[in-house]
Amino acid sequence: MRHSTFFWFVLPTASAMVLFIAFPIISVLVQSVHAPHPAVLVEVETCTPLVGCTVETTMDQDATKAIREAEPLGRFIGLEIFFDRGHLAVKEVGEIIRNSNSFNEAFSKLSNLPFYRALAFTLTFTFIVTPFVIIFGFLIAITVNAISSHLKGLVIFFSLLPFVVTQLIGALVLFWMIDSRGILGSAVQWLASDPNLSLKASTGVMWVSLIIYGIWHAAPFAFVIFYAGLQTLPQDQIEAAKIDGASRYQQTKYIIIPHLFPLITFVALIQLMDNFRVFEPIVGFNASAHAQSLSWFIFNDLGGETRQLSSAAASSVLTIIGVSILLFPVLFRTWRDFRERT
Repeated sequence: MRHSTFFWFVLPTASAMVLFIAFPIISVLVQSVHAPHPAVLVEVETCTPLVGCTVETTMDQDATKAIREAEPLGRFIGLEIFFDRGHLAVKEVGEIIRNSNSFNEAFSKLSNLPFYRALAFTLTFTFIVTPFVIIFGFLIAITVNAISSHLKGLVIFFSLLPFVVTQLIGALVLFWMIDSRGILGSAVQWLASDPNLSLKASTGVMWVSLIIYGIWHAAPFAFVIFYAGLQTLPQDQIEAAKIDGASRYQQTKYIIIPHLFPLITFVALIQLMDNFRVFEPIVGFNASAHAQSLSWFIFNDLGGETRQLSSAAASSVLTIIGVSILLFPVLFRTWRDFRERT
């Protein structure tokens, strides 16, 4: 392909990536190192014959407006927001490390800091949901590929239902099920012989519920990818393995999994990114009192009348860095494998 042809071929995609990915990221980076100008306060002395003189502090609206219009980005503060108590809390973390006598004590104190509390749930959700999605998706694909062709259509339909249902609606359905008036909530109350027991009041149970929902919703995606990969499986290798007496486990370990490994890497990349940005289940479960993710942390900064754009931007940058750190080992392994094959 000629260079000019290649240039015009990739120009639309490259332009879209610059416009919708690069520019927003640059905007977030710039906003994260700026903070809004504080209001200009003036002291006004008021004197009356009976009360005397009183001094009141009021905002000079004209001066405040003039400063903010002159510098709409705000004042440059560098990395101050990244290191404050609402984010990395460098000063507080140092004090916790110096004053804690054990790891459990330090972890307990760190969980009281908002950013680290959100980070703890985000990492827990990511590192539990991702491998289970891959495992369950692979098992479903293997099972569907082995059953009779008359049943495949029906099984595939029911296997895809969790992925077809909108994520927020699926979270609401499970949230209602664990309610004290729901099926699961009522069953647990009956088993525990405690009519006042509430699954929603337990932080641990809420975390487990969110993780189970994350696996339930994302497993069909992995199933579709792996099932498509199984259709390209070289049957001559399977037949040769059967002739040599290889068991089903050995066929899976030495033929199927190596054949699907590029797809496993792809699913792992997608799931790591999606799970690290977990947000909808927390909203659907109304679980912000028990579980807060980094995405919810950003959403909370953007909510309300006093939109904390600089704080949300700093949280966004930290989230991007976290996703990059998670993806680096997988991308590095993929690059290394590619270099070895070439």
